[in-house]
Amino acid sequence: MSTILLEVATPDKGDVYKNGIVMLITRSIVGDLGILPKHARLLTELIPHAMRIKEGGTETQLFVSGGFMEVTPDKITILADSAENPDEIDTERAREAYKRAKERVDAFKSAPKSHEDIDIERAEASLARAKARLLVKGENVA
Repeated sequence: MSTILLEVATPDKGDVYKNGIVMLITRSIVGDLGILPKHARLLTELIPHAMRIKEGGTETQLFVSGGFMEVTPDKITILADSAENPDEIDTERAREAYKRAKERVDAFKSAPKSHEDIDIERAEASLARAKARLLVKGENVA
């Protein structure tokens, strides 16, 4: 089975993941992407999501808060703002962040004029990060 090298690094942690994989399913600003060995060259910006990594018969997930991805036929390089393996995610903290962000987004959307103090872009970004963390932990969120 053919593989492609995946390297994920962050400014704080350095290398977070480095291994040969069969397939990567990731989310960029243009939508979901499936990357296989011998993929065409690609450079794109990533958004917060639960990245799916297929290694032979197993699949793991990795939280990525955003960053950039470069793909060549034999290597995927991801320079992420932050990235976390499932065992690094504090589930309770992610639930609380999700609840706070969802309340702020819902309040703004229901009455924008009376919630002008809410930075909606920041609240939506926070919601996306919390949701992705919970997905990596295997929790269903709306």
